[in-house]
Amino acid sequence: MRLGSDGIVRLSWAPRLEITGELAAAAVRIVDDLNGPIHRPMLVNMTGTAALTRSARSVFARPCSVSRLALLGRSAVDRVIANFALGVNRHPMPMRFFTDERAALDWLRDAAAER
Repeated sequence: MRLGSDGIVRLSWAPRLEITGELAAAAVRIVDDLNGPIHRPMLVNMTGTAALTRSARSVFARPCSVSRLALLGRSAVDRVIANFALGVNRHPMPMRFFTDERAALDWLRDAAAER
């Protein structure tokens, strides 16, 4: 996880990874530590993710220091996993799935400009 010079936090999950509640909680802790009191947009590259567990979805449904979240994937499987995550729980911030990184970043930057 890193904070870009454009103010967007970026996280890339390893391909074929099953994202568990424990991994999700660790990611949320890291982003909250990185952001401190500031809420920032975040780009999550989930290309090739194997699965997102129920406990991970529950963690991601809690409030954190992310103002807007773009999920980036490439395949139909990525889209199915993202849509399942997006549709099952209510989320404390706007979230969308993208297959194009530029479109995802544009959407995140538009949110930053609105503030």
